[in-house]
Amino acid sequence: MKLIVALGNIGEKYCFTRHNIGFMTADKLALDKGLSFKEEKKLKCFLTKFKQNDEDIMIIKPTTYMNLSGEATIAVMNYYKIDIKDVIVIYDDLTIPLGKMRFRKDGSDGGHNGIKSIIQCLNSKDFARIKLGTGPQPAIPSEVFVLQNFSKEQLIVVKDIIKKAGDAVLFYFENGIEKTQNKFN
Repeated sequence: MKLIVALGNIGEKYCFTRHNIGFMTADKLALDKGLSFKEEKKLKCFLTKFKQNDEDIMIIKPTTYMNLSGEATIAVMNYYKIDIKDVIVIYDDLTIPLGKMRFRKDGSDGGHNGIKSIIQCLNSKDFARIKLGTGPQPAIPSEVFVLQNFSKEQLIVVKDIIKKAGDAVLFYFENGIEKTQNKFN
C-alpha cells in the first residue's frame, strides 16, 4: 500500500490559501478518480483510496491542522502497516515560484511546520515529498503570507500545477524518485 499525505488546514476559510495547495492537489486527484473523502476520526484525517496497477493507494488530508500533521500520518501508517518508503507528502513551499514543483527523496523541514511535525512523529526525515511553489513571498511574515488566499489570476496557475502534481505523484509510484525528478522538477 502507498500513502499520499496532503498537507493543509481544515475549514472553509483556509480552502484557497497557499498553505492548502496540498489539500487542493488531493482534492483534484480524488475528483479525477471519481473518489470522495471520508472522515476517519480515530486516524485524525479524511481518507480515500483507489487501486493503480493492483496497488492500493491511499490519500489522506489530516484534520489536525498543519502544525500537527504528523499525528495523522503516523496513525495511518501504523494502522495500515505502511512503510516509510511508501509515503509521499504534498505541501506548499514559499521559496519555490508559483507554478513550479520539486520532488525530494528526503530532507529537513525547511521551516515548514507540517513537515516538522511529520519528521518528529516518524522520527525520520527519510520520506519522499513534493513541494509545490507558492512564492515569491513579499516582505511580510511567512505565517501571514501562507494563510493568504490566492488571487484569481494565481488560481489559474494553481489549477494547472495541482493537476500536474497529481499526475506526477502517480508517475512517482510507477517509476521512482529519480525518473520523477528528471521529468517534473
